[in-house]
This record gives sequence, structure tokens and C-alpha cells, in this order.
Amino acid sequence: GDAKPKQRGGIIMEVIGKRRSIRSFRDQSVEAEKIERILQAGMQAPSAHNSQPWEFLVVTDKEAKVNIAQMSPYAGPAKAAPVVIIVMANLETAKAVNNLWWQQDVSACTQNMLLQIAAEELGGVWLGFYPDEERAKKVQTYFNLPDHILPFSVIPFGYSAQENQFVDRFDKTKIHWEKY
Repeated sequence: GDAKPKQRGGIIMEVIGKRRSIRSFRDQSVEAEKIERILQAGMQAPSAHNSQPWEFLVVTDKEAKVNIAQMSPYAGPAKAAPVVIIVMANLETAKAVNNLWWQQDVSACTQNMLLQIAAEELGGVWLGFYPDEERAKKVQTYFNLPDHILPFSVIPFGYSAQENQFVDRFDKTKIHWEKY
């Protein structure tokens, strides 16, 4: 029937549960403190050898956001988002400590940011740019990034045009104990 799914397990699960891929935003700017907390959340991610190979490009310029929206068939949400953060991997930082796992590091960073976006009562979406070399190159060229700075993900965010609703995705059939 119409029974609403129940969330489990405290404040962290509450934020995880309300994180959705939000692609439409109200025409309302995002406070600088919220942007900073989102960046802080990204920087709290785990990383191999504690290398922290991430860097960020915060974009609020309208023309730049329109350009980002044209760099991928899926990047349309960047056009109307008040803020776009490009999460980038510094390959020199990763290489300095023989970090072969930088993709996982920058993924964890991106996910932390999406969770903080939800905690700030905002909406956002993860747009994949890496490993699509053509998309990544467009960002590198447009923003004149050095070769060792690789655009990994693009996160358009702002005040959501719709409320983030909890959807229960728990599926016991995907859990295996001790052996497959």
C-alpha cells in the first residue's frame, strides 16, 4: 500500500536517506558559510597514505556555468545551479606518496560533499567527468588547468526546486554472510 518507508539509525542515516540527485534549483544564492562547510566535508574524506589529493574549483559565474553545462550531455543542471564545485585530483600529490587509489579518494570526497549538501537542506547532483577524457579535457581547457590537475566530478547544487524525499533502497538479497 501507501505505507511510507521508515528510515533507520540516527542522524547520519537521516542525512544519507534524504540525499537525492537533485537537478533543478530555485533562483536563490547559497550562503558562503554553507559552501565552506561543504568544502570542509569533502576534505574530511579518507585518502590512501593520507595524501588528500583533492582540489576544488568553486564556480558561481553565470557564463562559466553555461559552458560547464555544455561539456557533457548530462551536465545541464550546472546551468541553473547557483554554485558548481569541480572536484579535481592533483596527480602530483597522489604520485608523491605512490597513491594508486586516488580515484577512490576523490570519490569519497565527492560523496562527503553530497552528504553535507543534504545536511545543509540543499540539493545537488554528482556529474561524472572522469574517466571520460573528452569531458575532463573540456574542463581543463576552459579553466586553463595545469596538466596534473584532473577534473574528476562536477557538483551543481543549490536550494532544491523540490523536497528531497527518503527512498528506502535497503535490499537484503544483496547481502552475503561469510560466503557468496
